[in-house]
Amino acid sequence: MTEQDRGHYSKKHPIEKKIDPAIAKAVEDKAKDKKITCAAAFKIADVCGTTPGEVGFTIDRLEICIVRCQMGIFGYEPEKKAVKPMEIVIDELEKAIRGKLNKDERLTCASAWEIAKAFNIPKMHVSSACEKLGIKIKPCQLGAF
Repeated sequence: MTEQDRGHYSKKHPIEKKIDPAIAKAVEDKAKDKKITCAAAFKIADVCGTTPGEVGFTIDRLEICIVRCQMGIFGYEPEKKAVKPMEIVIDELEKAIRGKLNKDERLTCASAWEIAKAFNIPKMHVSSACEKLGIKIKPCQLGAF
């Protein structure tokens, strides 16, 4: 989304698609100042027994901004992203990342999380390696990017 689209997140979705009231209540309960963290969104998905994508859809429909991406890619102030390129990417990590690239030569957010879990490293270390390697992470599991 572009800067001028900020606050008009629901435009990304078909108007006929309806939100689940239970998910909406959970989102509204966790949101502060029309913002919700990525981590809170994932917790809602877990508690409500739904997908991160469905929670992301609900967040968009409620015109709430997702902040503090767990990959460090967006939602931080003042620089917007927290992730910085890793100085040196070990061969095993690079191989794992390159092995999960999609047809667009991007790493999905879900694949990045899988790699972090497999290597027992923070998620942001995977995005940091991707920054160094010039690999974009997309799409977001919540639908933010």
